[in-house]
Amino acid sequence: MSEHVHVRINQGLGVTENGELVEHSYCRCGATWTKTYRIREEGPE
Repeated sequence: MSEHVHVRINQGLGVTENGELVEHSYCRCGATWTKTYRIREEGPE
């Protein structure tokens, strides 16, 4: 009996209205993931 190992395939990147980066990925088995990277609040450069 074998185990399934998820292989995350990049489906694309996006940016929210708040400027956060959103990464979408999936596995061929149908599983999906969405990861959001929050921006750091810093003063003007």
